[in-house]
Amino acid sequence: MQPVSLHALAGIPLIEPGDDLATIIGAALRDNGLALADGDILVLAQKIVSKAEGRYVNLDDVTPSARARELAAELGKDPRHVEVVLGESDELVKVGQHVIVAAHKLGLVMANAGIDESNISHGEGGGRVLLLPRDPDGSAAALKARLDAAHGVSVGVVINDSFGRPWRNGVVGVAIGAAGIPSLVDRVGAVDLFGRELKVTEIATADELASAASLLMGQAAEAMPAALIRGFRSTAPERPAAALIRDRKRDMFR
Repeated sequence: MQPVSLHALAGIPLIEPGDDLATIIGAALRDNGLALADGDILVLAQKIVSKAEGRYVNLDDVTPSARARELAAELGKDPRHVEVVLGESDELVKVGQHVIVAAHKLGLVMANAGIDESNISHGEGGGRVLLLPRDPDGSAAALKARLDAAHGVSVGVVINDSFGRPWRNGVVGVAIGAAGIPSLVDRVGAVDLFGRELKVTEIATADELASAASLLMGQAAEAMPAALIRGFRSTAPERPAAALIRDRKRDMFR
């Protein structure tokens, strides 16, 4: 087994709409004494991707519906924020304890449809929120193409976000977008140590990579929104992060 190493990229500036992430990541790699190699995997925090794509909503421009006002009163939240959550969601899975667990239009089930107010500049009005990228897999693929061309390599890209999990306390890094890696690896038909055939085993490889990188990237004021993973190898076919989303019919929690 080849060892796997992780390197947080220090010195990445605060990202603004329209910023060129490929160029910024390339500069950060150089500043950290790193050069991309074939098979490297870059893990980026969702927030910097959303910021670069200008996925802000100014709450002063939001008119809350009656449903949003009702939920906001129940939860003690800003009704404008709740309205944005409703607008980004296909379904409210659970409402309680100051949080809305929602099924985002992308299929991701997460707190507040992934809409966040932390680690963003709120401007003069002090009221805006950040949405998820419109197409996280597409964003990852576009960034991979830019990095591959600029550095003469073939790399993987993972966009990670923090998710809670059923039955478990705390959050972990989870892949919401990916390119150039096998996000989900099907092991059905393989055998275990005792020759027993695996019947249902699938490995969420992209989530494991995202979670590993999150150990260095942090969840608060660490200012480490990107990490390089080196040494991970897989012969499984590439699959986007969308492959990780469980079909509604197989989701036992809804």
